[in-house]
Amino acid sequence: MTRIVLGISGASGIPLAVRTAESIAAHAELIVVVTDAAESVMAHEGPGREETMAHLDQLATAVYHDDEITASVASGSVDARGMAIVPASMHTVAAVADGHADGLLTRAADVCLKEDRPLVVVPRETPMSEIHLGNLERLAGVGASVVPPVLGFYYEPDGIDDVLDHLAGKVLDRFDIEHSLGETWSGDGRL
Repeated sequence: MTRIVLGISGASGIPLAVRTAESIAAHAELIVVVTDAAESVMAHEGPGREETMAHLDQLATAVYHDDEITASVASGSVDARGMAIVPASMHTVAAVADGHADGLLTRAADVCLKEDRPLVVVPRETPMSEIHLGNLERLAGVGASVVPPVLGFYYEPDGIDDVLDHLAGKVLDRFDIEHSLGETWSGDGRL
């Protein structure tokens, strides 16, 4: 089975991280890496830190904390299809762009880049400064996919669940995983 690593960093967007985790787990083996900052944000978004972590534990083969630098996903010899960072804080984006692999999340991202595996970054910041944009541009320049969680309305979402599905589907698209998360634009004005 395909294995995908999901990094969750300390930016607003925990519900999107959870929906992405659920979506990946439905199609592939899921490994999760969570930063301390992400756990802090979990206390304020969604059902809470304990409930969110318990849900991730149910979905994933393994859930690692950022300080577990010897975890298997820190090595390029471990087979993984790639990694998504959802949400990607600007701190994490800057660290990955600069090659600062000082925690498990940034090390796993660095492994994807060095092994030419897909790295999908879902940045959560607005507005973005020139520094933020420069770091994202550097990541795109070395092969990462930058997938900002931008709202779309062409599929006529009925609520936040439709929006989360659509955005999680955009992440799965980067791994060429077929899914039924939201409708796609056909180019002729129909979905």
